[in-house]
Amino acid sequence: MRKQANKAVIENNDMEVALDALGKSIARWTDKGDQPTTAIPGLSLFQRIAPTPPASFMFEPRICVIAQGVKRVLLGDETYVYDPQHFLITSVDLPTVAEIIDASREKPYLGLVLKIDQREISQLMVDSNLPPPRPQQSSRGMATGEVTVPLLTAFQRLIDLLAEPKDIPILAPVIQREIFYRLLVSDQGARLRQMASAGSQSQQIARAIHWLKSNFTQPLRIEDLASQVNMSTSTFHHHFRAVTAMSPLQYQKWLRLNEARRLLLTESQDATTAAFQVGYESASQFSREYSRLFGAPPLRDIKNLRLMATPDGG
Repeated sequence: MRKQANKAVIENNDMEVALDALGKSIARWTDKGDQPTTAIPGLSLFQRIAPTPPASFMFEPRICVIAQGVKRVLLGDETYVYDPQHFLITSVDLPTVAEIIDASREKPYLGLVLKIDQREISQLMVDSNLPPPRPQQSSRGMATGEVTVPLLTAFQRLIDLLAEPKDIPILAPVIQREIFYRLLVSDQGARLRQMASAGSQSQQIARAIHWLKSNFTQPLRIEDLASQVNMSTSTFHHHFRAVTAMSPLQYQKWLRLNEARRLLLTESQDATTAAFQVGYESASQFSREYSRLFGAPPLRDIKNLRLMATPDGG
């Protein structure tokens, strides 16, 4: 018992040291603002000195790690909270609402995002003699997992490369491969393996999501989309909701409304023009659904957005 207790103390100390080092590195590179794009492809770094209001984001396949602070993500009716002891992983493109709920000037939120390269995941599965995956309780495309010291130290080494730009082309892919390997053998490894397996139902849903993102302005016939991914309509409906926590029509609606919001904000279009451009046939229906998603009618929402900076989904 004493040995087990001593081991737990050492592991806790190692975790605290790793988190502290990672937090200092993120703070160093974000002291003058977020780094949504860094010299390392797919790596983003974020810092916040106060909680943020809920905001809509498309979470692409990624792992999100926090060195300090807490973040909450809403997917459909589900809530995911992650912190320095838990990472968030997304295996497909998912429409979400995200907010930082613990941050202050004294203890700022410090987080990172690394995009997941599914081709690299597939190659690792081919190249490595991976141990059997741990049981997976759901097929949802988003989950939280337990952070480990080896995962944190790998991220630490990745960020350290920012100070040595000449080493990035050679060493960054090696460290990213290590990170993906550690995810594959983590408590969420089965989720990634399912997404990378050719012909799996999860990969079929990922193909449907790709089609929706490219064609969201077009009328949606569920049976045609199901046929494209070689599923019956009922099976497609079931698995789409299992992965995304929403129906294909709800997913399309989210895409349309967020694109309309972008048009209103960045291209100064009027609400009716934006509605028709993203595929709506009724301006009044657009206004109702826009208000339901964003909490205010289009014009008021855009006015509010221009009064505050919108955070990234890191």
